[in-house]
Amino acid sequence: MFSKACEYGIRAAIYIASQSADNNRVNLKAVAKHIDSPEAFTAKILQQLVQQNIITSTKGATGGFEIETAKLNTITLNHVVLAIDGDSIYKVCGLGLKECSEKKPCPVHNSFKTIRDDLKKMLNATTIYELSQGLKDGSTFLKQ
Repeated sequence: MFSKACEYGIRAAIYIASQSADNNRVNLKAVAKHIDSPEAFTAKILQQLVQQNIITSTKGATGGFEIETAKLNTITLNHVVLAIDGDSIYKVCGLGLKECSEKKPCPVHNSFKTIRDDLKKMLNATTIYELSQGLKDGSTFLKQ
């Protein structure tokens, strides 16, 4: 459903949010370790999230990545998905056809459209901060 980069981006944002809630910045190595992602790949993903103003990056000995406290409750999963994968997830055909629309639907068009609409609602309604709370209380995890 999501690209591998997007999956890692969501994981990274959730981990960074969990640390930012405690006023902690995290470095690249810590993010990569906690989301079980290669460092070089993680660096590229974090750069995209910084460019889209989802996370911030501070250089130096006390630097690292964080989400501004004021933004913690406003950044949704949809923000991360759009930053990494764009909006194609809401437009693609369920069967992978190049042309699929209301006028020329594939056999699963109407059912898949409902699923896509529900997915978009969920991604827009779920904040990264909400998801980060499961990490803090141990009820969720980001790697196996």
